[in-house]
Amino acid sequence: MTEVIELIDVNKVYTTGAIEVTALRDVSLRIDDNEFVAVSGPSGSGKSTLMNILGCLDVPTSGIFRLAGHDVQSFDEDQLSEVRNRFIGFVFQQFNLLAYMPAWRNVELPLVYAGVRPAERRRRALDALETVGLASRADHRPGELSGGQQQRVAIARALVTEPGMILADEPTGNLDSGSSADVLDLLQELHHAGRTIVLITHEHDIAQRASRTVVIRDGQVAE
Repeated sequence: MTEVIELIDVNKVYTTGAIEVTALRDVSLRIDDNEFVAVSGPSGSGKSTLMNILGCLDVPTSGIFRLAGHDVQSFDEDQLSEVRNRFIGFVFQQFNLLAYMPAWRNVELPLVYAGVRPAERRRRALDALETVGLASRADHRPGELSGGQQQRVAIARALVTEPGMILADEPTGNLDSGSSADVLDLLQELHHAGRTIVLITHEHDIAQRASRTVVIRDGQVAE
């Protein structure tokens, strides 16, 4: 299998004045193409810091981070931004949808930043909404959708650039149990269709839906 992510002895230290806080300690981790991996751990364990590094939102203080074979530490901010926009699809606990835009306009936003032409943006946005089962809601604004439907729109937005990896940070945190199950079913369908899924969660039953769980505790890989 082709590795999508490889971390070797990664450390992350935050410095405020004379105070240093080590958020990650010697983390080594490999995630292969088309894996469905959950990263689990309690609040303060370091999983959010790990998510930021995996998503190229932050960089390690030391160690090696390779993404699709490339050393991320060598990237400048423009390159990191391009990787985030093209290779990684983000899904967050807060849906982060623009309230004044219909669903399809929210979904097309990453393509706007990528410079895709309007007609092509709309076509791809509608295709992505079809994939998540919301084609009939394309013209509805977020306030006209349920929480579960809003998260499906967010997943469609993550898919629209056809990224190699979906990084989902507590994607069921604001949903009821029924909507949570629907979102997890959708992530599993995307995994079976060939996507690499990394799911960040502090809930054990949610993590069990993944094929493999990486437990983070006190900034280290515990198991």
